[in-house]
Amino acid sequence: MEQITLDATDLRILDELQHNAAQSNQGLAAKVHVSAPTCLRRVKRLVDAGVVERQIALLSTDRLAPILGWGLTAIVEVTLDQQGAEQQAAFEARAGRDAAVQQCYRVSPGPDFVLVVFARDMPAYLALAQRLFTADANVRNVKAFFSLKRSKFEPNMPLNVPQNIPLNTPLNTPPRHANTA
Repeated sequence: MEQITLDATDLRILDELQHNAAQSNQGLAAKVHVSAPTCLRRVKRLVDAGVVERQIALLSTDRLAPILGWGLTAIVEVTLDQQGAEQQAAFEARAGRDAAVQQCYRVSPGPDFVLVVFARDMPAYLALAQRLFTADANVRNVKAFFSLKRSKFEPNMPLNVPQNIPLNTPLNTPPRHANTA
């Protein structure tokens, strides 16, 4: 992947997008103190470079559950019997294809994977468990924790946006040293 240089303006744009990606380009530009065309060009560059993977809407499970009549979130630890690269990749691919799996992490130490899954109800979770865990002869152990209440959900990456440096100063450029020759 191509190396991208970020400056304080880029970080401010990314920080704002994390909090509200639906805001207008003009609104975003005003918040980060650049012109609208500059902001649009920078956002496009960040998207094209893969720094912004995608923009999505976060739905409120608390507000939707009473309307839809469902909602069960589980955090699931999965330990494989054989932890070779091929076996881990196979499980990871299968978990990634399942719509009920919201997040999948390879972890260490402890279990091999931690999944965050969402199911309509307990029968739907049991069907998921059958598909992903019981049907796989390589799954040795599964430990599920069912969420009673979500007290915090912030998918934002802390960016430590610098406040005291000029906007267009590159952040990942090696420091310049005085020529001593």
